[in-house]
Amino acid sequence: MSAELISILVLVVVFVIATTRSINMGALAFAAAFGVGELVADLDADGIFAGFPGDLFVVLVGVTYLFAIARANGTTDWLVHASIRLVGGRIALIPWVMFVITGALTAIGAVSPAAVAIVAPIALSFAARYGISPLLMGAMAVHGAQGGGFSPISIYGSIVNGIVERENLPGNELFLFLASLVANLIIAAVVFVLFGGLKLSRHRAEVSSSNGSTDGSTGDDGGKRTSLESEEDTRLTPPRIATLIALVALVVAVLGFDLDAGLTAVTLAVVLSAFWPDTSRKAVSEIAWPTVLLICGVITYVGVLEEMGTIKWAGEGVGDIGVPLLAAVLLCYVGAIVSAFASSVGIMGALIPLAVPFLVQGEIGAVGMIAALAVSATVVDVSPFSTNGALVLAAAPDVDRERFFRQLMIYGGVIVAVVPAVVWLVLVVPGFG
Repeated sequence: MSAELISILVLVVVFVIATTRSINMGALAFAAAFGVGELVADLDADGIFAGFPGDLFVVLVGVTYLFAIARANGTTDWLVHASIRLVGGRIALIPWVMFVITGALTAIGAVSPAAVAIVAPIALSFAARYGISPLLMGAMAVHGAQGGGFSPISIYGSIVNGIVERENLPGNELFLFLASLVANLIIAAVVFVLFGGLKLSRHRAEVSSSNGSTDGSTGDDGGKRTSLESEEDTRLTPPRIATLIALVALVVAVLGFDLDAGLTAVTLAVVLSAFWPDTSRKAVSEIAWPTVLLICGVITYVGVLEEMGTIKWAGEGVGDIGVPLLAAVLLCYVGAIVSAFASSVGIMGALIPLAVPFLVQGEIGAVGMIAALAVSATVVDVSPFSTNGALVLAAAPDVDRERFFRQLMIYGGVIVAVVPAVVWLVLVVPGFG
């Protein structure tokens, strides 16, 4: 049995044991990375740790630390109240507001995880406060980020269009952008319907003014009202003002100056803790440490797979298939499956060149194929093992994390199973480009 096949089977065993024995999958993955790396791939410790996601570790810790402080001093309560007032108490609009915000951020150049890191904690606070499905709110934030992620000036769009140009393939920047936007918009609409979004239209929040009166009203359907918090929750205090400034500083630093989201968030959290230690004392214990272990362990194991050539081996095996349409759909699935555990950009950079041999033959439309690969490799970022999915999992307050993790994993699995086939059928089979 080849080393590559052994490494894939070990990954399957890790999933089975973690599911049946309730052991943290990240701890299992670290053990598997050590075993496979040393015994199968002949890697030393440096080779095994090469796949450890240090940047993601800091992002998860920093963002959950900062927003734990924001929850402790009531800043998230204030943001929820302000946002509900902005939409006139219409709770059903909030998931779509999150979709639009993350989409706009990535469309103008924000890295997708940075946009999700900024928006997801606020979105999940809404979910906890108003009984909205956390899966719905998390998915809307992630799909919004991916929907805007391939604009001509975006990070993803620039990378893919650059690869296309380098490989001398025909490209269409607008087609790529619209393909991703429409795909994520459709998925978001389906998620909205399936996870209770329509029911939210029957609920309105009573919007309290600063003097305690209400200026909201129920709709004509007499839908249920949700009472908003007390005046104490809507009052700006010095810690809340400072936290709001810190959140704005995070946005400006990440989007305006391209600073690391994790390091910036940790720094801002430490500054807030220094000035208001009482409300910040418990914040460190509220960092999602089990989630950090889970994600970092699995990604480290996937890094071992990349280091030993398993990913390249799988992609080349698909590329050598003599039937172009079959190879195309299998490449889409390889992109989706691997991207659910690893870097979407890295996977696109590897798979597009693998598709070149049968794209230059003219039997497959290059524009449609590239769009299908791009969508397949990014729409799966709702997986809890990807950066965006991990941020959603870590940012959710007051949830059963094991249950939420399983929900995200099942949802991500459905996306992996369905979307590549659909985009292949819609974008590749007709022969666009």
